[in-house]
Amino acid sequence: MRDPGEWGSNYAPCKAAELGGFSSPSGAQTGATGTMGLLGDARPIFRLVSTAPLCVRFSRKRTVYKSVCLSLALLVAITVFQRSLTPSQFLQEPPPASLRQQKAQKPSGLLVNPDSFWKSAKEVVTPTPVVSQRPQAWDVNTTNCSANVNLTHQPWFQGLEPHFQQFLLYRHCRYFPMLLNHPEKCSGDVYLLVVVKSIIVQHDRREAIRQTWGREQESAGRGRGAVRTLFLLGKASKPEEQSHYQQLLAYEDRIYGDILQWDFLDSFFNLTLKEIHFLKWLDIYCPDVRFVFKGDDDVFVNPTNLLEFLADRRPQEDLFVGDVLHHARPIRRKDSKYYIPGILYNQNSYPPYAGGGGFLMAGGLAQRLHHSCDTLELYPIDDVFLGMCLEVLGVRPMAHEGFKTFGISRNRNSRMNKEPCFFRSMLVVHKLLPTELLAMWELVHGNLTCSRKLQVL
Repeated sequence: MRDPGEWGSNYAPCKAAELGGFSSPSGAQTGATGTMGLLGDARPIFRLVSTAPLCVRFSRKRTVYKSVCLSLALLVAITVFQRSLTPSQFLQEPPPASLRQQKAQKPSGLLVNPDSFWKSAKEVVTPTPVVSQRPQAWDVNTTNCSANVNLTHQPWFQGLEPHFQQFLLYRHCRYFPMLLNHPEKCSGDVYLLVVVKSIIVQHDRREAIRQTWGREQESAGRGRGAVRTLFLLGKASKPEEQSHYQQLLAYEDRIYGDILQWDFLDSFFNLTLKEIHFLKWLDIYCPDVRFVFKGDDDVFVNPTNLLEFLADRRPQEDLFVGDVLHHARPIRRKDSKYYIPGILYNQNSYPPYAGGGGFLMAGGLAQRLHHSCDTLELYPIDDVFLGMCLEVLGVRPMAHEGFKTFGISRNRNSRMNKEPCFFRSMLVVHKLLPTELLAMWELVHGNLTCSRKLQVL
């Protein structure tokens, strides 16, 4: 008979359990060695011989059970990590269909806090979705813009006029630092914000507007908020003018405190920059304004008629109203100020847009317009560009007879363009020189008697 130790070390636990002691016929307890040395007693020998194979079977089963258990544990761990569940959640009943649907609607990309992984289901805190917030101040502090030189190697680029080449080389440069800022203009309850596009050398136009339709009001009447005025400017386009005129502008701003200026050159193509800079500024500093009027510095505006038109309008409307052009075609004549080469816009017509002399829009729409404009490449004609931004939002601008982008009559020599009774009934008329604006304002708001009143509201 083989010594039990010869079964090998793999069965040591079984040896200790099965061979720890045997009973002799007399009932005495003896050790394994003493029992195996007994003569004439077959029971200890029988137990020793028959127990060893049984021990081997039990040990093999125990090894198999260990392997199966380890495999199951590994499978459970992998499943837990893949489903981002805590161990307690894994053992719970499946969630109802309604809860699974709610979870499916939650925004993706949120990471569970690793410190709470092993907490129970009651202790796990659902992460709050991160909502993108508007910046609290103008967040562009440096000008870091280089030309897109990759375009210079394109054959179509080399055939463009120099000013279009310049526009395309720097079109990706969207935002610039602020030089003059007045966020306090939007403090308190602002009902109507009047915004005027101007250039640094046209001080006389700004002064005429301040004396006429640009006057601020603490109340728009009928319990409505204030009416505030701002002018939008870039830098002087000629280098020899920049230093001198910038000092004059700084002095003008110290007197009136109504100028927003950015660090880009004022040019025709950069009017689009002025649009997107103002919309970004409005989103940061003036998110609660009810309505915005935006116009040029050579227009006549009747504030009384503007406020009367807005009396039954709501700031939440998709309101964008002006002198709207439908199915306008891109001008392909190179001698035109509005010439656009086919490589820059290859469609047959523009989306509906309001002429830039002046338009009204709701404050809520202005904020959405800012974000929609950021999805488009800049276009050199600012009025058309805003029409493209409105098209992204699915908003159609509304035409109104009180907005006259091309004068009351398109015939510049018509007497209607100098008739104050017509101006008294309009909302916006384009265009007038500063002296003409001052004279017309005095006539309209003087002792004027008209044979009949033109109804446009």
